[in-house]
Amino acid sequence: MPRVLAERVDAQGLADPRVGTPLEAVRRVGSLQAQDGRALRLAIRARADGLDEAAVRAAFEQPDGLVVTWLMRGTLHAVPVEDVGWLLKLLRPPRTAGRTRRQALGLTDDLLDRALPLLDEMLRPGPLTRAEIVGELAHRGVAVGSGQAPAHLLAVAAREGVICRGADRDDEPTYVRLAERARQAPPLDRDEALARLAWRYLSGHGPAAAADLAAWSGLPLRDARVGLAGLDGRIEEIRIQGAPAYRVPGEPRPRDRTVRLLPAFDEYALGYKGRRLALDPAYAPRIQAGGGIVHPAVLAGGRIIGTWRQLRTRAALTVAVEPFGPLPRDARPGLETEAADVGRFVGREAVLRLP
Repeated sequence: MPRVLAERVDAQGLADPRVGTPLEAVRRVGSLQAQDGRALRLAIRARADGLDEAAVRAAFEQPDGLVVTWLMRGTLHAVPVEDVGWLLKLLRPPRTAGRTRRQALGLTDDLLDRALPLLDEMLRPGPLTRAEIVGELAHRGVAVGSGQAPAHLLAVAAREGVICRGADRDDEPTYVRLAERARQAPPLDRDEALARLAWRYLSGHGPAAAADLAAWSGLPLRDARVGLAGLDGRIEEIRIQGAPAYRVPGEPRPRDRTVRLLPAFDEYALGYKGRRLALDPAYAPRIQAGGGIVHPAVLAGGRIIGTWRQLRTRAALTVAVEPFGPLPRDARPGLETEAADVGRFVGREAVLRLP
């Protein structure tokens, strides 16, 4: 499957030449997982050339830049501002979804009906952190509670189009009115929206199967198939391990030799139903041992061949790579280049450490 992996690396924007802005990087792949702000910024670094961390942060403050909110699979994703409206409309679950858990946390429908209009009003002067939102709601007579209740409240408010993430404040997320970040989306009927979603997915992830699209989006498999059917004549069917899959037509890439240091929760590891094509199952627990944590990965030639981590001191940065086995002969120069670029990105001199 080297050619399929080479096409996926290219579709994800990981192969050279890379784009030059954060917006172009995210637009190319369609979306990037965003529950970890540092990992998100490193995911953009891996897909763009010459950026630093300040430039990526700035993209989330520009009117036509990037925005983070709850989208695919009900999880936080970064997308271009222009895509938020139609994606929310397509992917938003009914409020009944998760109601039992919310009620156990004290978040009744009555409380939500009182809190969401207040949120819209409270955020008009500017962004607030989660703690500031909880405090201000309490001041206005709506007690949200502690523990997981505030997170669930904010997720409902985001899915219903009231709020989205704002710029981080000292690495702490803030929240703003969605109406101030995203223009109202032109109306799309559901089949049109499903076809647009399928096109964005294949353009940024393909070749891939209907089951991959369903797993990535969180939509039922039947919706994924409707979306792909809406692209009749624009995509072509191929076979991946004997099963039908789809790609955007174009010249197939030759075997890829790209080396990249991918961050935690990277789209290359999370954007498909499974990782068997890119990751030897024997090493799967090294990337995700259980639960929701997906560790930083070393990518070489379309395969995930190890993990890595940053070891920081006051003056320097060590990029420690832990390969699953012997490194490919031509991987070390790419790893040295990537380690240096990670250091440049965060503003520190970096050195590569191998076993």
